[in-house]
Amino acid sequence: MTDQIKPIVAARGLDLRCKGWRQEAILRMLENNIENAERPEDLLIYMSRAKAARDWQAYDRICKALKVMETDQTLVMQSGKPVGLFPTQDCTPIVIMANGNLVGRWTEVGKRRVLENKGLTIFPGMTAAAWQYIGSQGILQGTYETFKTVGRDHFGGDLSGRWIITSGCGGMGGAQALAGKLAGAVTLVIDVSRQALERRLNSGYLDLILDDLDTALQVCAQKRAEGSGAAIGLCANAATILTTLIERDITPDVITDQTEPDAYRGYVPEGMSVQECQRAREEAPEALAEAANRTMLKHFRAMLTLRDRGAICFEYGNNFRSVVSQLGEDRAFEIDSFVKAYIRPLFCQGIGPFRWIAASGDPKDIDLIDDLILENFDPESPIAQWIAVARENVQHTGLPARIGWLGFGERAKLATLVNEAVADGRISGPVCFTRDHLDSGSAALPFRETDGMQDGSDAVADWPLLNALLNASAGADLVAIHEMDDWARCAGVTLIADGSESAAKRIRNVLDCDPGIGIARHADAGYDRALEALMSPAYTRRITPASTLD
Repeated sequence: MTDQIKPIVAARGLDLRCKGWRQEAILRMLENNIENAERPEDLLIYMSRAKAARDWQAYDRICKALKVMETDQTLVMQSGKPVGLFPTQDCTPIVIMANGNLVGRWTEVGKRRVLENKGLTIFPGMTAAAWQYIGSQGILQGTYETFKTVGRDHFGGDLSGRWIITSGCGGMGGAQALAGKLAGAVTLVIDVSRQALERRLNSGYLDLILDDLDTALQVCAQKRAEGSGAAIGLCANAATILTTLIERDITPDVITDQTEPDAYRGYVPEGMSVQECQRAREEAPEALAEAANRTMLKHFRAMLTLRDRGAICFEYGNNFRSVVSQLGEDRAFEIDSFVKAYIRPLFCQGIGPFRWIAASGDPKDIDLIDDLILENFDPESPIAQWIAVARENVQHTGLPARIGWLGFGERAKLATLVNEAVADGRISGPVCFTRDHLDSGSAALPFRETDGMQDGSDAVADWPLLNALLNASAGADLVAIHEMDDWARCAGVTLIADGSESAAKRIRNVLDCDPGIGIARHADAGYDRALEALMSPAYTRRITPASTLD
């Protein structure tokens, strides 16, 4: 714990504390991370581990650095700790960061934990240490698109009247129930933490919370009979509930999971409360880990049984398969990851989870961007359809923000329209553009984003490094390179649309390069859809593929 008492809330309004909007907007992004955090007092943003800064001294120094720096300086960050302000150029990033990166054998979880406990590194997550987290909305559309694809692929077009069961309602799992509801399904999310469930209820991501399975089954059956989507939380342990369903011969249409499978810091064993688990982490961590591992195996094996009985089953990005495989589950990888099963065709076109945040704090700025999308994009396009759904169903948490899956050309088009609107005053203040690290060319996760690449390049980590270097060269405002234990390397980028001509040029370059290298990465792996995108006129007008130089 910390002696930090005053809660951190992102600044609103147009008054500057920094020497320019590029610095001010990034400072507000950092504050917004903590405003949306699971445990803000410990700088923990999500996953029970992912931090925004090394410690409170580091946080204070980051804030001071952003306030005093010029735009021809760059703040260098090492695993959540500022190193210093270095002389660079006006057109280069004002923040660069490398978070959680270790060498070879030291990436193993136990060895990493030793270094974390010594205060030498952090677990960065994807958007946590890069100051790009916007709450559960950050993965809402991706989850929605996944569920919509499940409906098209397996249930004749949609999920109306279908039943999804999932687990985990924390920072990264909190979007599941609402996404399922918006996709038309009755969605039951199980979490042992009532606090996590209540947070989602208060932010509009759940319709109600229940405490016993029988009532939950009755409500789900009623909603399914009505043909209406629903987002229902059940406060219980997932392993217990899924095992009970099997005993009663009850099988959902879809089963997935987004708990945090960390035996020491995330997963709550069967028979324990959250509070008991927290005490055990301090008093008996090894016994806790043994109990958590037993429960994780029980939980995962129940998912396998439900899959064998006909449920559509996939892992939703939490590395659950890898963890239980290491615990001895031979069938772990019979379940596909959601990326391999449903998302990769989008990545082949450079389409991924783009997002924008109103630095002013004024929700009207997001409303105007919604209007720009509806006015300038095809009404039948996925982004226009999503905006129509989101503006009616998604509450802002922290600074007003929106997630929208966009691809090559589309990102630059939208950001250019926004930059023009900032310049002429239709939007009151600068807008921050960023994305999840789960994107077309910015991640090497052999058990998720790059699971089952058709050329076998699952573990090749050059691509996220190239993505970061390219975005820095193109003029991004913030560039980050992250590593997560021994299973992930990824890169993040943030760009500030402040209405300037300089921003207009950097927007065009960064937002073509960022998804552009994603298309190149998938074309290099031999995907036909990516090869078509690589040779399209829209792509070759901006980027010269090496294959055209022969």
